[in-house]
Amino acid sequence: MKDNALLGPAEIRELAERAGIRPTKTLGQNFVIDPNTIRRIIATAGVEPGETVLEVGPGLGSLTLGLLDAAERVVAVEIDPPLAHQLPETVERFRPEAGGRLDVVLSDALRVTELPAAPDALVANLPYNVAVPVLIHLLETFPSIRHGLVMVQDEVADRLAAGPGSKVYGVPSVKASWFAEVRKAGVIGTNVFWPAPKIRSGLVAFTRREKPLAEVDRGTLFRVVDAAFAQRRKTLRSALAGWAGSGAAAEEVLTRAGVDPSLRGERLGVEEFARIAAAADAPGPEADAPDADPAP
Repeated sequence: MKDNALLGPAEIRELAERAGIRPTKTLGQNFVIDPNTIRRIIATAGVEPGETVLEVGPGLGSLTLGLLDAAERVVAVEIDPPLAHQLPETVERFRPEAGGRLDVVLSDALRVTELPAAPDALVANLPYNVAVPVLIHLLETFPSIRHGLVMVQDEVADRLAAGPGSKVYGVPSVKASWFAEVRKAGVIGTNVFWPAPKIRSGLVAFTRREKPLAEVDRGTLFRVVDAAFAQRRKTLRSALAGWAGSGAAAEEVLTRAGVDPSLRGERLGVEEFARIAAAADAPGPEADAPDADPAP
């Protein structure tokens, strides 16, 4: 990354005042005011010079400027019109040579389905209240995203990176791991933000899997995962009864998948959930039985 100046506390507050911006909890707005944190995020994300990076919630442009220094192009998705309108002006002011390499999309990241360029990476300070659904939506919608780093609430970072058997392992862990190999990449304190949040943030790094873990319908897989963790203290036979139609039907699917019906969902990795989904979509034993001989 080029050693250009990044935004500090004075610049962030001045930009906010010019745009009439007051950070809101509704939009999860906490702006990074520490240049070293920006450098750390980009270095940990492994952004390459030729890449197009997708940024969600660019805010006042702290991370955007750093990404423009490191990448070929930045596509920034911003839901707040005043912030979306000001971002190109901020780039023109602080990185005049990079203005042509920035695209700003005024949209809700949970609903965006098209971008002006296919992103290679996702690097973002995600709003705490929608971090997981935004991450899953973007990984599903833009298969060109090969790697990335997101900053989320610290406990959410732990959940996303958790493995089977962990107390915080659950739906976000399994769904994220379906798309990518996920790891926690660090913790960020509260004092690098304005306004300062009450809780720490965590960095989550991911690398997309080159091939799906199994030839299975993702919708079926996710429904199995949702059902398994809706009542996480129950055995899989009981937890999946509503999804399968009955406890007996759930046990049959689990047996076909080679999964012990007495286990709980928190013990299964994404591979086992994929086997359950595949077994559910496969025809049952009765479908393979030969037709009875016609009556004489």
